[in-house]
Amino acid sequence: MDFRDTTIAELADAVRRGESSAEAIARGALARIGAENGRLNAFVALQAEAVVLDEARAVDAAVARGEDPGPLAGVPVGVKDLEDVRGLRTTYGSALWADAPPAQRDSLLVARMRAAGAVIVGKTNTPEFGCKGATDNPAFGATANPWSLAHSPGGSSGGSSAALAAGLVPLTTGSDGGGSIRIPAAVCGHSGFKATQGRLPLADPSGPTTGLLAVRGPMALCMRDTVLALDALRGDDPRDVFGLPDDDFSWLEAYDERRLPMKAIWAPTLGFAEVDDEVRSVCEAAVNRLADAGVEIVEREALLAPHPLEAWWTLWTAAMARKLGDWVGTPDFERIDPPLQGMIEHGLTLTAADYARAVDACHDYNMQLEAAFEEVVFPEAPLVLSPTCAGRTPRTGEPGIINGRETAAWVEMTFAFNMTRSPVATVHAGCDSGGLPVGLQVIGRQRCDVDVLCAAGCFEDLLGGPGRAPY
Repeated sequence: MDFRDTTIAELADAVRRGESSAEAIARGALARIGAENGRLNAFVALQAEAVVLDEARAVDAAVARGEDPGPLAGVPVGVKDLEDVRGLRTTYGSALWADAPPAQRDSLLVARMRAAGAVIVGKTNTPEFGCKGATDNPAFGATANPWSLAHSPGGSSGGSSAALAAGLVPLTTGSDGGGSIRIPAAVCGHSGFKATQGRLPLADPSGPTTGLLAVRGPMALCMRDTVLALDALRGDDPRDVFGLPDDDFSWLEAYDERRLPMKAIWAPTLGFAEVDDEVRSVCEAAVNRLADAGVEIVEREALLAPHPLEAWWTLWTAAMARKLGDWVGTPDFERIDPPLQGMIEHGLTLTAADYARAVDACHDYNMQLEAAFEEVVFPEAPLVLSPTCAGRTPRTGEPGIINGRETAAWVEMTFAFNMTRSPVATVHAGCDSGGLPVGLQVIGRQRCDVDVLCAAGCFEDLLGGPGRAPY
């Protein structure tokens, strides 16, 4: 069973109508993972087969009783190994947690998936504590990109994206503190979406690892499946102090009535980034197709200033230091991935005033974004388009490439919008000369998630939908 050949909606509808069984779908997912995961290393842990099949049979039993198991009926799910699944370890991709006891409870997102009829099959790989835009770690090694097994699937939700792009499962979870849903979705050739912070509540016993930057959400190959899952999973929870109130309408119904937006800003560098010439060319060709279809494109080179890296890095490394700083000076500190060691050590040098200035920068960047929207596209749905990644996809264990130069800056197009808290999507724009996918980023204003989803869906339609990995 290759889940690239169907959609979540089709799977769940067939189960609810009794035309297919959740048990057969679960067996297909386990067989596909068993056959293909050895080359990919997308999954790092699986539920026992008996547990998975029991969950699936419970869905089938509900159908037999005439009950509706939910909008995700029988859909197999992989969960990023940064959140809890009862009965499985949450290792965070860390050697220090590799022998942690199994979780006693599900995360809120996983619990809502089960309540919607989904069947949880296992945990997907992540860099240690989601610390970088590639997916490898000392505990489980590297995940491969289904488009080229020599290349990274991006990160930090790279295990989830690789599982989708190879058809191992049709739905996964991801998290995004600086691009960790959008980056792997872009380089694995499928759509992805980071919601406005608070749309999908965080209700773990401890605060989110990446603090104010953190967003969780579903990942799927196409935008409509993502919206279907979002409708099942979003909604306020009083345990999330930053949660947003429910908006009491169906995002999927709004999505199915989508229309091409009238106008959008094309900001190829966002005002601060060097973009690889080939990446820019692929994205410009996609933007030209949107213009040919009737979207008025307004180009702006200057959008955000100064470069947001310093402020984002302050927020990010302070969060890592808070989470892991107690390990500094212990023998086990050397077991932490070296890039993460550096983040922790830097975070420990920051002052409270440094952190407060970084929070101020979030406000400043959002004000700049709003000013651009009001000047250029208001009152139409405000949108900015940019490349999702500034550079070309790296080979495993190597940095990304911008105009022939290796650099960590290949992922710098995404993190500003964790600071502005904007809803942001990525859609497949095409492939570079090496046959690797390139993503187009679609940015909106806070709480205008539906506008972004509808626009991204229209763009996905025009650009040919998700790519198909030659795997």
